[in-house]
Amino acid sequence: MISGILHINLLVPPGTLNHAQVFYGDTLGLTPRAVPVHTNGRLAWFDIGSSGQQVHVAIGTNEPASSRHPCFRVESKEKLAELRERVWESFEKGGEAAPREADKPGEGIRGDQSAEFPTRFFCRDFAGNRLEFSI
Repeated sequence: MISGILHINLLVPPGTLNHAQVFYGDTLGLTPRAVPVHTNGRLAWFDIGSSGQQVHVAIGTNEPASSRHPCFRVESKEKLAELRERVWESFEKGGEAAPREADKPGEGIRGDQSAEFPTRFFCRDFAGNRLEFSI
């Protein structure tokens, strides 16, 4: 039976895998991983810590404003706040690899907020993928 998730796959437009390296590697702090030789230039892979889980980024088209998203678990409230600040700084700085949307630290979030939902925030990466981060 199913015992976990090995990877998620996100889509980015043609010619933007280098932006994925910046956003997922530098901004989010995921570790870039080699892809199979026959997929060079078509995929980017990133390890999520030492969990054995990965984020795969492939060339494709996203639906604008889709609510589909992965939720990344962050190890503590403090680390979640640090990551939110880092994502916001990248959004403010701008550039081709910057997130399109980001929840500003100290303000509300772009998703439901209630007792049923733990502390969390959202952003949309440079390609429009909605991402959630929680503890």
